[in-house]
Amino acid sequence: MTAVETDLTRTQAATRTETLIAQTEQHVAHNYHPLEVVVSEATGATVTDVEGRRYLDFLAGYSATNFGHRHPALVAAAQEQLRRVTLTSRAFYNDQLGPFATELAALVGKEMVLPMNTGAEAVESAVKVARKWGYQVKGVPDGCAQIIVAAGNFHGRTTTIISFSGDETARADFGPYAPGFVTVPYGDLAALEQAITPHTVAVLLEPIQGEAGVLIPPAGYLTGVRQCTRRNNVLFIADEIQSGLGRTGRTLACEHEGVVADMYLLGKALGGGIVPVSAVVAGEDVLGVLHPGEHGSTFGGNPLACAVGRAVVSLLRTGEYQERAALLGDQLRAGLDRLLGHGVVAVRSRGLWAGIDIDPDLATGREVCARLAGYGVLAKDTHGSTLRFAPAIVIQKDQLQYGVDQLARVLGDLRSTPVRAGGAARRS
Repeated sequence: MTAVETDLTRTQAATRTETLIAQTEQHVAHNYHPLEVVVSEATGATVTDVEGRRYLDFLAGYSATNFGHRHPALVAAAQEQLRRVTLTSRAFYNDQLGPFATELAALVGKEMVLPMNTGAEAVESAVKVARKWGYQVKGVPDGCAQIIVAAGNFHGRTTTIISFSGDETARADFGPYAPGFVTVPYGDLAALEQAITPHTVAVLLEPIQGEAGVLIPPAGYLTGVRQCTRRNNVLFIADEIQSGLGRTGRTLACEHEGVVADMYLLGKALGGGIVPVSAVVAGEDVLGVLHPGEHGSTFGGNPLACAVGRAVVSLLRTGEYQERAALLGDQLRAGLDRLLGHGVVAVRSRGLWAGIDIDPDLATGREVCARLAGYGVLAKDTHGSTLRFAPAIVIQKDQLQYGVDQLARVLGDLRSTPVRAGGAARRS
């Protein structure tokens, strides 16, 4: 190919990028503000854009692709099921739902599974179950149930969930808001204990607050929550939608303190990045309060989702991915710690999940992410100047090191020419 032909090809590819971005901006509701990278292919820990550029994916679909893009075992499970049956609705039994529920319950150490589709649906389902449990089992007067949540939480953006969200972007102009929720500071056991009343039916927490910037509670906090809820006959609901299924080096983040919750909320990685799958997993004494007609989902528990979910459970059953996340997490933390004082002001991590606070006088998180994309690494910012790194667990050591090295490179660039506003240009 001649130089002229190469330049023409690049121009055509760039034009296609611009066209696809323009179509998206014109015809898709503006509920996201993506970086200007148009992904067309993906495998393992990398994605490729329409111009043929490859990037390391350090977001992993907010942990939805914990096992990498198009993991062979997960793709095979989906393809096999696609040849048989994909949807029956829960009006009938299917041959994948029972095994999926049995295997997932065993992985988590519970007895029953309520299958849903998205993480927000799992949270909404848990709210309903906790309230009914409170009325029928605990004896709370009808209409009086209260659920305690933590400040800084992120459990989704449905109308119920934003009612107890502190994120004004997600909350403003979407009222009226649902009652029945009490917010306490995250990590404050005394505040939690004080907030519990005879009408409290559950405490709903993220073991690690992901959207808030990978905030890890003080040591002993989850243990204290578990003890407090048991003393007061209150359910402990652990939202492990982002933190669960291998991300932190354990199957569940609660395991880092040896805590067993009453209800686990799972999603994202449960669908392997192929189909949306979520679940509430709990004991029969909790999920047993549901009866036919009280809750449902047309797609929840569909055979395609269950087949993929079973393959995900199979991957986790050996412990290989959890161990890999822990070992690579040590490498990630060591690399990030070396950036402290060089544009990074704080690092929080557990397994292959890190929150990195950038010096706000240097740049915003989005500006850093735009520059990282220019060096072939995709990441996501949150809350101003915080980055989240969550690469796929299948990432290789040299790829992980490359990602950290590019962050160091970006910070070096910024220290030479700080960005105050306006953001960085897209990769050229």
